[in-house]
Amino acid sequence: MKTIPKVGLAILILGIAYSCKQAEESENAALKADYATATTDSTSVISSSAAVQPKNSNRKFVRTADIKFKVKNVAKSTYAIENVTNKFGGFVTYTNLESHINEKSETRVSQDSILETTKFTVDNNITIRVPNTKLDTVIKSIAKEIDFLDSRLIKADDVTLQMLSNKLAQKRSESTEKRIANSIDTKGKKLNQVMDAEETLDTKKEANDNKTIENLSLNDQLNFSTLTINLYQRESIKHELYASEKSINNYRPNLGLQIWDSLKTGWFMLESIVAFIIQLWAIILIIFLGWMGYKKFLKK
Repeated sequence: MKTIPKVGLAILILGIAYSCKQAEESENAALKADYATATTDSTSVISSSAAVQPKNSNRKFVRTADIKFKVKNVAKSTYAIENVTNKFGGFVTYTNLESHINEKSETRVSQDSILETTKFTVDNNITIRVPNTKLDTVIKSIAKEIDFLDSRLIKADDVTLQMLSNKLAQKRSESTEKRIANSIDTKGKKLNQVMDAEETLDTKKEANDNKTIENLSLNDQLNFSTLTINLYQRESIKHELYASEKSINNYRPNLGLQIWDSLKTGWFMLESIVAFIIQLWAIILIIFLGWMGYKKFLKK
């Protein structure tokens, strides 16, 4: 009769344990699904068609991107971003990882120990250059590090006409240079005329060089897009226990030793007074002789 209730109780306990396990597994699965959804959402939000190189297009775009987001750990995310950059043929031009102390306090936990509490935030500003055709791929790879997206700015500036204008200006400048050089060689006779023509030629060459450099800069921006990233993490707290310096009161002598030192100090003061009085023996002798003379002669 007593065995049946015990078996039922065991079955009931096993059933509760199984239910708890199933609930825990369901909760973990939900959390994983939420994380996967959040990651997918971050990737879809951060991606943009402006970062994609159009196929079979004659237009030339200079692409730049500015992204700010929160991460779990700034240092780890920085390493991941640098690895992604290298993987797709890019390079890092600037990175500045800093810890900012928001608050610091000290609490004495024992006579010789102090607990130091530091509240701080970590952030990093990174500038990377990646191949223009890989910008969207790099952005999607970086999206895996996002915990919360603050802002995303992607720009695609069409510089097709600007580059064409620079090339036409270069051709005109080169043609003008040739005509001026021929005039100097064939018609330049007077020194003043030659000097003026040479100055004009130098001006045209300088303008031509400037257009050449401008086109080279545009080509560099076309080939490698610039991506500026600002990442940060939530405020962290660090506790550090260290030994405290002993107070000077710990080295004070006990009361008996202080009384003994006071007695010795008083005795030394008495010795000093007696020694000082003995040093005045001549004055004391004169005063004594004067007093004796006063009593002996002036009273008579």
